[in-house]
Amino acid sequence: MDAVVLVGGFGTRLRPLTLTRPKQMLPVVDRPMIEHVVGRLGQQGITRAVLSLGYRPDAFEAAYPQHRCAGVEMFYAVEPEPLDTAGAIAFAARMADVQDTFVAVNGDVIHQFPLADLLALHGRSNAQATIALAPVADPSRFGVVVCEPDGRVREFVEKPPADQAPSNQISVGIYALEPTALDSVAEGARVSIEREVFPRLVEKAGMYALAWDGFWVDTGTPEAYLEVQQALSDGGWVHSSAEVAVDAVVEDSIVMEAAVIASGASVIDSALLPGARVGRGAVVERSIVGYRAEIGAGACLRDLSVVGDDTAIPSAADLKGERVP
Repeated sequence: MDAVVLVGGFGTRLRPLTLTRPKQMLPVVDRPMIEHVVGRLGQQGITRAVLSLGYRPDAFEAAYPQHRCAGVEMFYAVEPEPLDTAGAIAFAARMADVQDTFVAVNGDVIHQFPLADLLALHGRSNAQATIALAPVADPSRFGVVVCEPDGRVREFVEKPPADQAPSNQISVGIYALEPTALDSVAEGARVSIEREVFPRLVEKAGMYALAWDGFWVDTGTPEAYLEVQQALSDGGWVHSSAEVAVDAVVEDSIVMEAAVIASGASVIDSALLPGARVGRGAVVERSIVGYRAEIGAGACLRDLSVVGDDTAIPSAADLKGERVP
């Protein structure tokens, strides 16, 4: 079975980390994000992942020149221009000549959703599209999905007031689709699957949904990027090649390949990407330090500060919630 994986976005919410590489090529613990996503698909029977590429496609092609990732065959479909979600899925599926039921996923969602259950509902309902849902505490920030008892989607309600929300279930960006579900998407058209395609399918009673309450993270923000690192590492992880001074403090953090933490430094609830260096007595708390970036002695990073690749933070600097390219 094929899966279309949407990886074409610019990753603006994670800048400056995404100024030098696509979001899905950022490391999550011990390997790039895309390997977590494609590896999970492969574990559930997907044999080919069709990457819908836009921003920096060269990064994927250079990393996986043999067109295999996490044991799964890959097909590269490079958009000539941004086509939005439905446009991108349709473009990739047509370019890869996808003929049968397929899965489409957002490439920045790491999850444990059971695709077999989604596909089973899709098949027995004779649906054109079946989407995965998950509950959220505050549905007023999202578009919520209202379903009949058999799973048929009745309506979408965009960002309802918290006390008036008809549901707390939202789409998590995992879909089972028939190729015909995208027949309305003209070749090369910029079309949203959430705002344009799905509402039409609801009107035709051709759309179903499966609610599930399990692990999933949309990794697109610094907060979520840290959350998924900690979740997948049981709170923290230090690469064997990292150098950590004996009197340094490392708590609930991810310290990646060749990172260095000097004497007296503290790294708490943070992620140091490969080659990052934290100077003597520096404090990195709930922040992200990019590839080969250097945090000067006595500097302090807090409150979801993000430092880009190869950036030097001066000694004794004090950053709170800042993005430094």
